[in-house]
Amino acid sequence: MAIYKLRMNRPLTATDLSELERILIESGVGGADDIRRAVEESHGLGLFVRSLVGMDRGAAKEALAGFIDGKSLNTNQIEFINLIIDHLTEHGQVETRSLYQSPFTDLTPRGPEALFKPAQIDDLIAVFAAVRKAADAA
Repeated sequence: MAIYKLRMNRPLTATDLSELERILIESGVGGADDIRRAVEESHGLGLFVRSLVGMDRGAAKEALAGFIDGKSLNTNQIEFINLIIDHLTEHGQVETRSLYQSPFTDLTPRGPEALFKPAQIDDLIAVFAAVRKAADAA
């Protein structure tokens, strides 16, 4: 259930995190020290596991729905949002600095500022924060 919640971008509980740790240890992914190190590097167990399993594409689209709703986006903006959805699907989260790296800069070398207004970029960053928060225990 905990992995399902991660893939679907649903908030985790402390019990879910305990279950994830148990699953990792029992599956032989690593010992407690290995998992603790991975958790520190990933800034949380939920984010670490999500980086392994990714996010469901529908859940990624749903996470961005509030950002997209009511906006008339041009072709490049839509392509940029699709890149974000792809990134969420594969990696489970988006770090803001990633927007200034390939494949995002392949579309717009100057980053999101070339496509969106500052307030819209703030809204995107808020979406990324909400996605990260769902991987933390409530």
